[in-house]
Amino acid sequence: MPGASGPARADGGPTGGAYGPDAASGGGQQGAARPGGPQGPGTQGPGPHGAGARAALSGSLAPGIDGARQVLAAGGAPEALADKAVRALGEQAGETLREDPWRLLAVAGVRPEQADTFARALLGPECGPGDERRGQALIGWLLEQAALAGHSALEASALRAALAARAVPDPDEALQTAIAEGEVLVFQDALDDPSAPPRPADAEDDEERPVRLLFGLDRFAMAEESVADGLSRLLNTFEPVPETDAEAEANASTSASADAEAPTEAGPEGTEEVDAEVDVDLAAEAGTDTDATAPDTAPTDAPAPGTADIAPRPPRVSAARWEAVAAAAPSSSAGELIRAAAHSGLVAHTGGEAARAEPAALIAATRALGLRAVGATHTADGRRRLADLVAEATAQYDASGVPAAPAPAAAAGQPAAVTLGGLLAGREGPGRDADGSLALDLLVVLDAPQLDLETAALLIESLADGTRLVLSGDPGVLWSAGPGRLFADLLAARCCPQVASRTPDFGPIGELVSGIGIGELSEVEAPEKEVVMVPVRDAGEAVHRTVQLVADSVPRAIGVPTAETQVITVGHGGAAGTRALNAVLKERLNPGPGKFGGFDPGDRVAYSPAPGRTVPGQVTGADADGLHLDCGGAPVVVPRDEVAGGALRHGWALTAHQAAGMRWPAAVVVVPGDAAPGLTRSWVYTAFGRGERHLSVVQGADQALLRAVAEIPAKDRTTRLRTLLNLQQAQWQADAS
Repeated sequence: MPGASGPARADGGPTGGAYGPDAASGGGQQGAARPGGPQGPGTQGPGPHGAGARAALSGSLAPGIDGARQVLAAGGAPEALADKAVRALGEQAGETLREDPWRLLAVAGVRPEQADTFARALLGPECGPGDERRGQALIGWLLEQAALAGHSALEASALRAALAARAVPDPDEALQTAIAEGEVLVFQDALDDPSAPPRPADAEDDEERPVRLLFGLDRFAMAEESVADGLSRLLNTFEPVPETDAEAEANASTSASADAEAPTEAGPEGTEEVDAEVDVDLAAEAGTDTDATAPDTAPTDAPAPGTADIAPRPPRVSAARWEAVAAAAPSSSAGELIRAAAHSGLVAHTGGEAARAEPAALIAATRALGLRAVGATHTADGRRRLADLVAEATAQYDASGVPAAPAPAAAAGQPAAVTLGGLLAGREGPGRDADGSLALDLLVVLDAPQLDLETAALLIESLADGTRLVLSGDPGVLWSAGPGRLFADLLAARCCPQVASRTPDFGPIGELVSGIGIGELSEVEAPEKEVVMVPVRDAGEAVHRTVQLVADSVPRAIGVPTAETQVITVGHGGAAGTRALNAVLKERLNPGPGKFGGFDPGDRVAYSPAPGRTVPGQVTGADADGLHLDCGGAPVVVPRDEVAGGALRHGWALTAHQAAGMRWPAAVVVVPGDAAPGLTRSWVYTAFGRGERHLSVVQGADQALLRAVAEIPAKDRTTRLRTLLNLQQAQWQADAS
């Protein structure tokens, strides 16, 4: 930010904050502000300072945007931040900022050095680096930035170092104050034995156990604990499967008698409100119109929301019948997965792209047994691919001669594949039982590494005791865009059955990606040009060759149209990032003035209905309601304020995180020379695996690409889920004994 904190660094970031040298080197993700977005306080000149600013702010402030705008102007900050400030701080945002200028850090895109400049303008001489308000705001900001980098918590040493780097004179005192005020939560996780019970802070044992001290924000801590509680509940409340059909029938009779005697219970309080919230946040993931609304209230004599025509829970299935469908599975790995799911409430399944046929076979087998089963994916593309695989597996079971049980009447005709957002919002899937839980006997979640903590917590809370949950995914791909690493922590905890697929990914692309997964980047034979390496000298040549490949070479030589080719690069910024590539690709493929908020009909776009979620689409038009998209054949309306707020980007080029969970007939992966700091094995594995028929790699990183594959598996994340799962299992075992 010019004028805020001294000369700019070569990488576009500031050399230091308003206090002390190199203040920008503290924790969290750094980087220059987004071009075209608000640059934060200080970009409109110094404004009134100290006494002048206080005089300008004397008296009462108007509520809402007007009051926020008044305070921002007095502090020399862009008044355009007023709307964001009200969304972050509430209707009294102006009053809040007047009392504590550093609360400006709660506004997305504002950095500490900018908040310092704003505070100095409002407070004058009384403003200093040791101000308690500054320390508390910095702690919250650092933890939020850590969450963006994937951490659900930070170690105390890392947080102290980050505060010291930003000129906080006594980091320990600042942390103690944050704990006392309830701004952060503190945890002591045992290092030697995660399954041992937690040790009270005031305990005086002769032998102290080594612990790590962690700090976290309450919403991420609660989500992580909720996930651990829910996974342990599903695992430990699962009842053993009866061995024979006779035992199953006897159990069914007993259960029916108990159900007839049990009083009817209302659904969980707040279920309808949660569903509505999910519907707003994740609507576009299922490719449905985000402008659709539902009635605010329902008639008092109507059934509970989502419970009409719900299939009753079918009778239990014997181990003998489970074994019959497992023996008829299309592969040995699919059979192993079916057997594991038959006898456990929680199963982890790992494998590559070809291994997706195994959870599809499990869904088909479970439905053949008359049970309610669906598979959930993160994207409409994943839903389409899973539905095709389930249909293929179902046809194989129909031809195998294995006796199939009739599906419950209300479950007949229900699709076997849904999107996760659609399932949680009630737009897809079987609906909910009278108690508010999803009306399912088996749920398979594909691409589990992309499952973030908060979505996982909501999903697992929606599953009743006795429901089987299978988390399936490729452990080599990038983790979720949000905090946590749920699937990796579940695998590391080893608290449930794990089935590793033995189905390899075939073809030159499959061979290349499989080698990357074990740390080897080798040449592969590609007689049909399935894999092509394109060396380049610099970023400019990388952009030129990328456009050439997408617009000409791939359609002509490979036969894949431009519309079915996806460009993938390391990040949004840089000379060969998504912004630069999309600008050049638009000019070549769909030139136009960008009259609809920077977009034109025919533009390929990437819509983010919620943080960490990307829905590809194409602009079809615009009106007063917003920008109209075609997302996988379904209409979506993006409101004007979301377009202006950055929820929509051009989508000819995506990052690997955005592309995770989706595949295209052809992929062009761009690895420029300046991309080396962002390269990891998981990034290369994810990016190179997005092409189905063809992969072109525009390679300018030289040896850095080889080093990343061989030596840097993934960017580490600080999480607590593995420890929490081990603690939960130890507690269940203790209670059982």
